[in-house]
Amino acid sequence: MNDEKSPVTILVPGWMHERSVQRIDAAFRMVRTERVDPALLTSEMKRDVRGIAAMGFREPVDAALIDALPNLEIIASFGVGYDAVDARHAGGKGIVVTNTPDVLTEEVADTAVGLLINTVRELPRAEAYLRAGRWERDGNYPLTPMTLRGRHVGIYGMGRIGMAIAKRLEAFGLTIAYHNRRPVEGLGYAYHASLEDMARAVDTLICVVPGGAATEKTVNAAIFRALGPDGVFINIGRGSTVDEEALASALRDGTIRAAGLDVFANEPHVPQALIDLPNAVLLPHVASASVHTRNAMADLVVDNLISWFSARKPMTPVAETAHILAKTT
Repeated sequence: MNDEKSPVTILVPGWMHERSVQRIDAAFRMVRTERVDPALLTSEMKRDVRGIAAMGFREPVDAALIDALPNLEIIASFGVGYDAVDARHAGGKGIVVTNTPDVLTEEVADTAVGLLINTVRELPRAEAYLRAGRWERDGNYPLTPMTLRGRHVGIYGMGRIGMAIAKRLEAFGLTIAYHNRRPVEGLGYAYHASLEDMARAVDTLICVVPGGAATEKTVNAAIFRALGPDGVFINIGRGSTVDEEALASALRDGTIRAAGLDVFANEPHVPQALIDLPNAVLLPHVASASVHTRNAMADLVVDNLISWFSARKPMTPVAETAHILAKTT
């Protein structure tokens, strides 16, 4: 593609980052719908749309929408997770799906470490104590019963973000273990073949795995029991991986000591049972939410579209559609 606007039609269903919207509109013929719904597609859209740009962790780009667009070639998803995109169905129809990895890795890893420190050292509660005038009125904030010193961390999901978290925590002098479907070749951290075995061996569990059927509620009551009464649970992956009712119970009855959560199963709804707990630190899904990182993610969405339609080479295809590249390169 040259500097002239391409005649290729790109569908943007529902909300999309404004930087992506502006760049898509400048580079392509953009059409929009209020939400992701095949019923909102006009006959012209069904005929003309060759690409979709969507929020892949919350907008359901499902088989029905994919099948409604017979000339669809690529789905560019915003976010490293693409739970709501039926990538397997797309791949079966020769449609490439891309996501936005790497550009958010460091930001999310920073947030995970910050959330862990906040949870262990009660920093948000200490700040609230100061702002309420209690330091002057009541004296020093109570000593925190927890510390990061001597903790043994288990990372559930040793991908790009998991590795970045591990690197940071290793610099803190902490012991690292991990659980994946299979060991990572050449990685020196202790590997556990089951999540429960790892939870039993550590006192701090950090969840980084993507959502989907394979991981749904895999962090459950049995895992919390294995983690134990000094256990700290941190989740910056997907809320669907956690049995939130079991987590609230574990925090309430002392099965584990504390939790720090950036993600929830039914966002933006957060269970009141978690909100009510003083030993839960809760964030509104902000792990990658800096202007710098979100702009980089927005750019990668559009760069994938441009790369596909100019050179048939998407920059960051997901695993389910990697086989399509062999046919087009």
